[in-house]
Amino acid sequence: MLYLVLALGAAVMLLPFIWMVATSLKTQADIFQYSTTLFPMHATLDAYRDVWVRIPFGQFFLNTLLFAGGVTALSLLTDSMTAYALARLEFRGREVMFWLILVTMMVPFQITLIPLFITVFQFGWINTFWGLIIPRATSAFGIFLLRQFFVSLPKELDDAARIDGASEFRVYWQIVLPLAAPALATLGIFHFMNNWNDLMWPLVITSSTEMRTVPSGLALFMGNFVIEHAVLMAGATIGLLPLAVAFLFGQRYFVRGVVMSGLK
Repeated sequence: MLYLVLALGAAVMLLPFIWMVATSLKTQADIFQYSTTLFPMHATLDAYRDVWVRIPFGQFFLNTLLFAGGVTALSLLTDSMTAYALARLEFRGREVMFWLILVTMMVPFQITLIPLFITVFQFGWINTFWGLIIPRATSAFGIFLLRQFFVSLPKELDDAARIDGASEFRVYWQIVLPLAAPALATLGIFHFMNNWNDLMWPLVITSSTEMRTVPSGLALFMGNFVIEHAVLMAGATIGLLPLAVAFLFGQRYFVRGVVMSGLK
């Protein structure tokens, strides 16, 4: 019974992905004529060819990789440093600061979008990678996740390193971070996935086709009257591959990091 329930749950989760891949293999006529059928009546790879020929999809793919990878690397550094200070250092107002950071998680991104755009515009970062990456340099969720993991580590490790003459940064870099590899891998997957799939921020902050990411670039196929579903699904399928590879390689650390981050 347990395996049956799990199999049904897996089928429900996989159905949208199967539909996406199947639609990418259909012709535009098949999509409208046989809209109720899951698999294509006349399979074709024309949509995959069109997504590379009709738009600079390779440039979109590279832009997305730089955007998501840059945000992930920078966020892991800033989130881990902030979480280390909140979990391992003693200073006045530490708990208040932690709760204020958590409160920001309740503020929808749409509320801060306009002031954030104005700030980026004043810095002259519109249509640049600086404007895409720097505003995402840290996240309240990442600080919370890593702080919970750091709290579970014994502080005797820090004290032993300080007795041996290690500086505070060395304790953070060589003692705490290596032990937090599962949590870092988990957060890295979250950051990479969220920014890879982000549509709104790249669409707002970029003004030229050459700076578009995969989600915002595929929006070019959404006309006012005709939406080219097959090409959109082909682009989405190609764009999904890096996320699937990243999750497969980090799955072991991902599960372990989620479990251990909630111990305390």
